This record gives sequence, structure tokens and C-alpha cells, in this order.
Amino acid sequence: MKVNEIRELSTDEINNKLKETKEELFNLRFKQATGTLDKPSRIRELRHTVARMKTVLKEREKDVKEV
Repeated sequence: MKVNEIRELSTDEINNKLKETKEELFNLRFKQATGTLDKPSRIRELRHTVARMKTVLKEREKDVKEV
């Protein structure tokens, strides 16, 4: 998910997507530990997506505090 796509979402939608992404990341880490992970690069991709979502949320929080 790209930053522009994330910025188009509402704050509630971002929080929901963030929760879903973290759950998927947890499941992939579990698969990696058991040795059944098919696509290891997906973990890195999800970590970056989580960071992007958190960044957008922080930007919005900062904008609200400044006003």
C-alpha cells in the first residue's frame, strides 16, 4: 500500500487496516518460525506498510494539535 493510498483513507479506516496488517504480519512470523513461509519478502513489505500507516497517523495527530 502506497502513502498516497493511505492518505486517501480516513483515520478510522487506517486504524482498521493497521490492525489487519499487524495480524497478517503476526501470522507470517508464525509461519516463518515453523518453516512453512512461502514468500519471506512479504514480511518486509508489511513492516514498511505498518510504518507508513503510523507515519500518516502521527502527521494527522500533529496537525490537529497545531490547530
